[in-house]
Amino acid sequence: MLLKVNKSLNFSSKTRSLRDIRYLIIHYSGMQSGRVSMDRLKNSKSKVSCHYFIERNGSIFRMVKDNKIAWHAGKSKWKDLKNLNKHSIGIEIQNKGHFINYQNFPKKQISSLIKLIKLLMKKYKIKKENILGHSDIAPLRKLDPGEKFPWNFLSKKGVAIWYPQNKLKTHNTELKNMRKFFFRNIYKIGYRFFSLSKKSNKDRKIIMAFQRRFLPKEVNGKITEKTLKISQLLT
Repeated sequence: MLLKVNKSLNFSSKTRSLRDIRYLIIHYSGMQSGRVSMDRLKNSKSKVSCHYFIERNGSIFRMVKDNKIAWHAGKSKWKDLKNLNKHSIGIEIQNKGHFINYQNFPKKQISSLIKLIKLLMKKYKIKKENILGHSDIAPLRKLDPGEKFPWNFLSKKGVAIWYPQNKLKTHNTELKNMRKFFFRNIYKIGYRFFSLSKKSNKDRKIIMAFQRRFLPKEVNGKITEKTLKISQLLT
């Protein structure tokens, strides 16, 4: 796999142990072009970066070495970790995003991403359940990579998780305590930023983050029977 180099100096000075790398976090760039995106990821004033950047034509650029802590995750939580930069590799995918003109992800781009993920999974013994989207670890702030990102396809290639679709049967019944069971399920999966016992105005964003990942055609922020069932199938 051919990697181009476009170095960013936006990383922590301390070199991490490669054993610390447990997660891959997928982002979209959310800017007009690949050039503009990479310029920002290199700009010292922006204080953001990533390890790898993938253009729409499938070209992969390494911007920060794996043993350095790139600044891509921001305020984030997953399972027992806070601020995942130290424990993850950030992969940025060129896409204009929700606030400009959210695009489908080209086949060449996804093909390159899958090859890169497989390489990193093998190199650092990363589990497929540890391949996450930015909105998974920062659901109150982030939408990326969004509902157009083909998580189901990645799961078929062995580089992401998905639920067994043949078991997704719902009965159109109103279940009691849907919030309680849903949030308990996604807590087991790894999602954070919510209370297990108390409703909050943050709940809707958490639910939508889960739906963008696992129910992309129904991103409505409501705990439907289908949303609850998927959360059960993933635990």
